[in-house]
Amino acid sequence: MQFELMASMMCANYGNLEKEVKELEEGGIDSFHIDIMDGRYVPNYAMSLNDLSYIARTTTKPMDVHLMIEHPNNRIGLFLRNLRKGDTIYIHPEAEYHPSTTLQSIIDADMVPGIAINPGTSVETVMEMLRIVKKVLVMSVNPGNAGQMYLPYVGKKITRLLSLKEDMDFEIYWDGACTAEKIVEFAPKGVKGFVLGTSLLFGKKRPYIETLTDIREMRF
Repeated sequence: MQFELMASMMCANYGNLEKEVKELEEGGIDSFHIDIMDGRYVPNYAMSLNDLSYIARTTTKPMDVHLMIEHPNNRIGLFLRNLRKGDTIYIHPEAEYHPSTTLQSIIDADMVPGIAINPGTSVETVMEMLRIVKKVLVMSVNPGNAGQMYLPYVGKKITRLLSLKEDMDFEIYWDGACTAEKIVEFAPKGVKGFVLGTSLLFGKKRPYIETLTDIREMRF
């Protein structure tokens, strides 16, 4: 069974970020997930544009950028200039008056357009955007902080999206409270990738290569 693993870099050790990136690469991580927060759309701040730019210069792996900011179209150029062709940018549709305009800017830059869906956002409200994007990041927790508890009703939303993804041509990714049980349950159903944070990857006092190998082989 093939599924992608993304490292949630807001959980990394910033005392030696270069070492973290190198060891995650050597461990076989598929991409680096970058959370950008503005303190307005969500009540927190996370990684900076400088962090994003540094990781993009340090790795050849894809970047997976999650914009938790108000009106991303006003600032999308800043992020596009610091990323590479083929990298992914997710926006929250609720944060923008005309989200399709922002998504088109991402497409025009030869990057992968995505939307992030909050636990309280219904699939029906983003239905038309599902025809534009290539990736849907499903938040299983309310955005803004690491280490939160899984919200069980999100499972039904994923089931609904799984029924639509083939016809609309998008892939589904899991973000938040990603445990072994969730990968075992949802990877076989068709969820394409999982953002790994403190539940499975970081702070475990073992090499990333061992942790990532165990996850891929589902040795939990």
